[in-house]
Amino acid sequence: MDTTTLANQIAQKVIADTTFWVAIVGFVGAVIGGLLTLAGNLLLHWLQDRPRRTLDEGRKKLLKIMLNDSRFPNRWRQFSTLSRVIGADDESTKRLLIEVGARGSEKDDGFWGLIVHHPFGETDQ
Repeated sequence: MDTTTLANQIAQKVIADTTFWVAIVGFVGAVIGGLLTLAGNLLLHWLQDRPRRTLDEGRKKLLKIMLNDSRFPNRWRQFSTLSRVIGADDESTKRLLIEVGARGSEKDDGFWGLIVHHPFGETDQ
């Protein structure tokens, strides 16, 4: 076999091997980069949402205290009072009330109570 032919074959083999490994390294880099981007976005979202979650947890504790208050024999509370005490707008108050397991009165009177104390099928107030 000619030395030039052997050198060309070796060079072609090296180029083929190098191309394969460059492709593998590029693919692994793309996968790792994508995973790091995803992890970074999740962490950023979690950190940005943390103050709202903390505020909502405090508001839910207040709502539970108010809706379990035994000084109110029927344990129904006026929606406007609940909203004012927790310092939230109407939509946020409704969302938080549902999250703590409350329901609105079937009458159109603006009262809310915990489902535990006021199951469905029971007459309101």
